Amino acid sequence: MKPLEGIVVLDFSQYLAGPSAALRLADLGARVIKIERKGSGEANRALALKNKEIDGSSLLFHTINRNKESYAVDLKDAADLEKVKKLIAKADVLIENFRPGVMEKLHLDYQTVRKINERIVYGSVTGYGRVGPWKGKPGQDLLVQAYSGLAYLNGNDDQPPVPFPLAIADMFTGAHLVQGILACLIRREKTNKGGFVETSLIESIIAVQFEVLTTHLNDGRQLPQRSRINNAHAYLGAPYGVYETQDGYLSLAMGSITELGEIVNCPELLTYEDPKSWFEKRDEIKLILLKHLRQEKTAYWLEKLDAAGYWSAEVLTWKELFAHEGFQALQMVQTVSPNSEKEMKTTRCPIRFNEELLISSRGAPRVGEHNEQIEGDFQL
Repeated sequence: MKPLEGIVVLDFSQYLAGPSAALRLADLGARVIKIERKGSGEANRALALKNKEIDGSSLLFHTINRNKESYAVDLKDAADLEKVKKLIAKADVLIENFRPGVMEKLHLDYQTVRKINERIVYGSVTGYGRVGPWKGKPGQDLLVQAYSGLAYLNGNDDQPPVPFPLAIADMFTGAHLVQGILACLIRREKTNKGGFVETSLIESIIAVQFEVLTTHLNDGRQLPQRSRINNAHAYLGAPYGVYETQDGYLSLAMGSITELGEIVNCPELLTYEDPKSWFEKRDEIKLILLKHLRQEKTAYWLEKLDAAGYWSAEVLTWKELFAHEGFQALQMVQTVSPNSEKEMKTTRCPIRFNEELLISSRGAPRVGEHNEQIEGDFQL
């Protein structure tokens, strides 16, 4: 039995942050019902990655909406809205990530919903919160990265700001929302009352930077200075970074520069005896390493580094990752079926429960695929 079996989640959200939270709850065993527009469905069905589609919807939609049911309605239609309210009365969790004010216009805001079901846990995601000058701006990942300062941590010092090539704000926000929802469900068992759980893309991505922002707040608010050579962390000294070898790339984490010099037989590094110099002269040190590590293949260096217990790793391509026995042992890829005729491969939930993998072969639904079943199950 999965830990959230018996929990009913209504997923009103779209695109990435809210749906990713609902996906994780589904992976943990909840019954997740996606509330979609009649006809076109959720907008993310048309947002393609690399123009890939399956069964008429984008691959991105399938990736983040697997293991859910679809209930298609017109929320502006009084009869459909009444059915949704009856569904809310029997649900445990509601998730939405519209701009502030949208759910109020639909008469599905928390204050209204709690009168229907005081036990419901209402999870809400916005782009920038409900107050302040940003509240009406589009809650899009790249824009949030820009506002948050995150892009100034990436890339080398002589480069412009470099955004992370992933929807990192959406993914962390979804994870933070799940944490709040689960905490509220636990409290509900004690109080028999639900609650309003809220976060935003900007708050989540600021919180993710706690390590570097805490440094900034306590060192006179100096701006981070990225390394000019092989930057990987604005606040860490050499050798932290990725280095080219004769046939690939090698990553080096924190460690003694003099010890590293002995391991890789680089006498120039032995002169940097003061640990403070590893940060203050990091570009100077990295340039020495850059030239030295190009002389041999990655496997040659790894054999020496691994033998000495120095923190290092080969930089793998996805092809190399999938072929590696370390990846294969994790069983991270699962096959799901959007319908009886098609299959797709995707990643699984990264959580194990009682040593069991949390997997499901159910793919993303078609628009309104489960209307009849849901109306029967909940007597709508």
